[in-house]
Amino acid sequence: MNKTCIAAIALIGTLLLTSSPARAADFGDCRVGAYRLPDGTVIDIAPSSDRLLRWRRFDGTTGALTENASGAWTSTAGWTEKPDGIEVRFQCAENSLRFGSETARRIPLAVTESRFDADGTALVGRLVLPPGKGRVPIVVLVHGSEDSSARTFYSMQRLLPARGVGVYVYDKRGTGESGGTYTQDFERLADDAVSALHDARRLAGKRAGRIGYLGTSQGGWVAPLAAQRETPDFVIVAYGLAVSVIDEDREAIELEMGLKGHSSGEIAKALEVASAAEAVFESRFTSGFAELLAARAKYEHESWYPDLQGNFTHFILGMDETQLRATAQTFGSWGTPFRYDPMPTLRALRVPQLWVLGEADLDAPSAETARRLRGLADAGQKISIAMFPGAEHGITEFEIGADGTRVSTRYAPGYFEILRAFALDGHVRGTFGRARISRP
Repeated sequence: MNKTCIAAIALIGTLLLTSSPARAADFGDCRVGAYRLPDGTVIDIAPSSDRLLRWRRFDGTTGALTENASGAWTSTAGWTEKPDGIEVRFQCAENSLRFGSETARRIPLAVTESRFDADGTALVGRLVLPPGKGRVPIVVLVHGSEDSSARTFYSMQRLLPARGVGVYVYDKRGTGESGGTYTQDFERLADDAVSALHDARRLAGKRAGRIGYLGTSQGGWVAPLAAQRETPDFVIVAYGLAVSVIDEDREAIELEMGLKGHSSGEIAKALEVASAAEAVFESRFTSGFAELLAARAKYEHESWYPDLQGNFTHFILGMDETQLRATAQTFGSWGTPFRYDPMPTLRALRVPQLWVLGEADLDAPSAETARRLRGLADAGQKISIAMFPGAEHGITEFEIGADGTRVSTRYAPGYFEILRAFALDGHVRGTFGRARISRP
């Protein structure tokens, strides 16, 4: 469960066939799409916010685009807001854009929109295939915890098809144009992912080759559950976890406070506060308030306290009891399984898996997850692990500002390529940037 989704707490969560090929505008904006430069480099343009677009190259470089008075879009590197000297001009009528001094042509991907039934709820999906008529591998994207439309914002739906791997993307229940209510119930979400895979196979027909799941962040819990119910050809997890949601929060606290030089005694005190906060979350904000307020009062004046964060603990540390109780109106329906243990599911899987982890991930610390996965691999599981040094959640590299905060600069080199390689044939031969790879 990532911080973007949980931040909402602090502020208060019969098959229908529509299988016609899509135009560029079906992505929501004529500028949105995958383009190819003369040297073969793939660039994706995706929405980023109401005013911004974001470009991503398959090599992992990326920038935010802001329109200027002349109609050109100027770029800033990564997420840094620092100008990188790149200007983009869109030529929608010609299906092209100018990226700096070069012209990139739109790649004519085969897009099919769909609606499918997930236990009585209508969900909206999209199959995106590479040009041509041949069989291709397909990945079904399994969401993280965000409450936004994957069909709008997920650039992977074009980046991978532009390099020969089909993608099925869908708005999970309660988001985008899908029906139902937003949930973090892993069991419910896994059933939806199974329905999505069925729809992907149906739409792809004879073009469907290998088909599997690609789960990111929270999807790292959901995708293996789905794979246990409908055996795919492979499972890829990126910046996901093999520990519980509660463990995620505690590991994040231990890692970040350790990096900031706090002693084991101070970390133990921080975990005492975290236990009280986690109990409030587990109760769906119905109990544990007095214990949390007491733990906070006990330690809030100590020097280490401002560094107490965690994956979600910090969002409620500043709340009084009235605010905590009000939060139940939003959070109570999410159904987050805080104590879910993913290991029995992972032990039972027999399909090949690739886990892509960031060694410097503070949101979802990777050390214990990697240790557990290596144990499964040693016991005979078909698990490959790619650990990207210096990479944060999202497998992004970062710089540290004067105030000590991290700002992502790009995706780690080799990240997109290793996803493609494993989807193609289930192997991760060769090197992928600086990733340290263990293979079965």
